[in-house]
Amino acid sequence: MKSYIEERAVEIANFIIDNNATVRQTAKQYGISKSTVHKDMTERLYELNPSLAGQVRKVLDVNKSERHIRGGLATREKYLSKHKEM
Repeated sequence: MKSYIEERAVEIANFIIDNNATVRQTAKQYGISKSTVHKDMTERLYELNPSLAGQVRKVLDVNKSERHIRGGLATREKYLSKHKEM
């Protein structure tokens, strides 16, 4: 594996842990695709640093369990703002 990919995977992992960031937020921050973030965190990082990968997995699992709530809140905000415009 190329060294810049390894460095990116570790840097992204630290960002996710420090900010409790989602895959989408991380991808936007680093200007890469969600697929790349996901692959870095689920495959590449386990080869490089299994303990760091475990910490990232915990954050991503929490985000995954809460995503339906965030989606509902976003929809609520959308319709509340439309209602205020009327």
